Amino acid sequence: MFDLTDKVALVSGASRGIGAATAQILAEYGAHVILTSRKAENLKEVEAVIIKSGNQASSMVCHNGDLVQIEALFQNIQKTHGRLDILVNNAATNPFYGSVLAADEQAWDKTLNVNLKGPFFMSQHAAKLMRENGGGSIVNVSSINGRIPMHKQSIYSITKAGLISMTQAFAKELGLENIRVNALLPGLTDTKFASALTQNEELMKNVLQQIPLGRIAQPSEMSGMMLFLVSDAASYVTGSTFTVDGGVLA
Repeated sequence: MFDLTDKVALVSGASRGIGAATAQILAEYGAHVILTSRKAENLKEVEAVIIKSGNQASSMVCHNGDLVQIEALFQNIQKTHGRLDILVNNAATNPFYGSVLAADEQAWDKTLNVNLKGPFFMSQHAAKLMRENGGGSIVNVSSINGRIPMHKQSIYSITKAGLISMTQAFAKELGLENIRVNALLPGLTDTKFASALTQNEELMKNVLQQIPLGRIAQPSEMSGMMLFLVSDAASYVTGSTFTVDGGVLA
């Protein structure tokens, strides 16, 4: 049920963290994984690890907030592979940390473009390819912030809430096309993206008190749920959100 042999998967933000861990497990279970992010050199490192393990991967540079680059990415996928079975919308940004009263338009636009606008059009392009080949699976990496906005992370939290709504909207419209759309909601995870929080000793003392398991997650701890959601094991699962947060929202 977890076999992904002959599947083509696209993972955005795949150069590190949850994206890299996701790419590795999908490749391990047989998919050819297309890695994408803004910088080629970081992607090549993950690609090399996957190939060294005897699995299949390739890299395509794409800025997740640039619609021209997104369109070029999917034209490349169509030309190179002729199909797409799995999309993981993982790429995200969080350039602003502070009061809602101090947020400016630049931070708003950048966060919305990468975290919401990009995934919307990535999903649109992906669904058109999936429809041609009988269906597929899309997983949007949201956050527990999408359920409960975190202090001083207003714009980021808003985009992650929007991603949950987008997941449900796409799932309702694409169900008859045999395209399943779900969302993963990670809690605080030990990634470079979250380092502003995880490297703040005083802040972490308070954060850990709110996590029943008493620790933050490793990126690999998101990969099992990701594998389930894109595989046939989840063939009747769509429009749902799956929280992997150590119990924070319990």
